[in-house]
Amino acid sequence: MTVTLADVAARARVSPATVSRVLNGNYPVATSTRERVLRAVDDLDYVLNGPASSLAAATSDLIGILVNDIADPFFGIMAGAAQTEIGGPGDGSGRAGGEKLAVVCNTGGSPARELTYLTLLQRQRAAAVVLTGGAVEDPAHQAAMSAKLAKLADAGTRVVLCGRPPLPDSESVLAALAFDNRGGGRRLTEHLISLGHRRIGYAAGPLERTTTRHRLEGHRDAMRTAGLYGDAAGDGRPAHAGDEERLTVHGSYDRGSGYDATVELLRREPGITAVVAANDTVALGAAAAIRDRGLRIPEDISVAGFDDLPFSVDVVPALTTVRLPLFEAGARAGRLAMGKETPPPGGIATIPAELMVRGSTAVPRG
Repeated sequence: MTVTLADVAARARVSPATVSRVLNGNYPVATSTRERVLRAVDDLDYVLNGPASSLAAATSDLIGILVNDIADPFFGIMAGAAQTEIGGPGDGSGRAGGEKLAVVCNTGGSPARELTYLTLLQRQRAAAVVLTGGAVEDPAHQAAMSAKLAKLADAGTRVVLCGRPPLPDSESVLAALAFDNRGGGRRLTEHLISLGHRRIGYAAGPLERTTTRHRLEGHRDAMRTAGLYGDAAGDGRPAHAGDEERLTVHGSYDRGSGYDATVELLRREPGITAVVAANDTVALGAAAAIRDRGLRIPEDISVAGFDDLPFSVDVVPALTTVRLPLFEAGARAGRLAMGKETPPPGGIATIPAELMVRGSTAVPRG
């Protein structure tokens, strides 16, 4: 049964004229009223115009790509690669073919904004949606995401996850391309341990993100396996479980956070000989903090990152990091969104991570 403007008005307990004003955005409406109307629109899956309502199960030429921050190369590379597959051959002919219009939606890492963009894409009958990067580990948000993606899939929208694990209890996702963040984090720390590092600090990302947890789990697995929490350095200090938290500082995925986290790590443990950063941008901040204390990299303290972003090889010394095939993953997500590629078995593919050893890590001195 087609949902009408009157149905939305009744659900929101306002007049049809008020619903129209909210949706058209051409007349001031109280914030509380506007939120009530938009909630009713969302709950009822109302399609904004009459002709479109008869096509509710059809899809448009629009594909949405959701990113946390388009200015972050991690997201920019994946989004750009996906768009190359979505936008057609780009031969300059100007002829219309099977290409789609890719729209990049910048969420700023906000769970609420992520849901809002998905709602807007649902109303536009998007042909596909690509969600990039880690997910927020909040049960309420995960439930809301599962419900929203189910609505999209029911309307014929192809849903692809790129760089994030599948949602629990969600069968609406066509494909989930998940990076091996645990394995990469473990191999990176194993490299440092093999060089002789025993006191290793970790500048982590936001606590609630899947990417943060998985990379940190890999790091801690390597540390535990080597027996490096507690009296790891052989200095006779008693072992205590608090080392895992004491040698970890959480923050954002940006340079400033890496700087502040490293200052705090050096305050907590002046004897650390290496800092592992949540990503390459955080590693830049860590390196700056180390240099500002008059210490050398890697002679005094080694630094390692994650992602192998384009600048990693050009910093001095070049950054040891974990390479994620961001362009390849984004391009594959774009092909899946376009229906050009068969989804992986079971809808889930783990994309391997590769250790890139460069000059920012070395055998500790002393």
